Amino acid sequence: MGAGAMNREDINGGPAFPSEVVTTNDGWLHSGMTLRDYFAAKALVGLLSTNGSLARATDLARVCYQLSDEMLKAREDKP
Repeated sequence: MGAGAMNREDINGGPAFPSEVVTTNDGWLHSGMTLRDYFAAKALVGLLSTNGSLARATDLARVCYQLSDEMLKAREDKP
């Protein structure tokens, strides 16, 4: 990869619950949920619990992943 390029694990934060990769009978490799997906799911729960009305699903999903991406960036900040 070139300078500044990020691999998929960098973008997604790696696995939320690290475990060994498992190959299923259908030939797929599974390593679990990414940290990015986990953060987005947690954001979704929080937004749904505090918002009296449901927003459009696509808008809500976009916001959740934006929050997730910001959480991943914050992890990179040095205290």
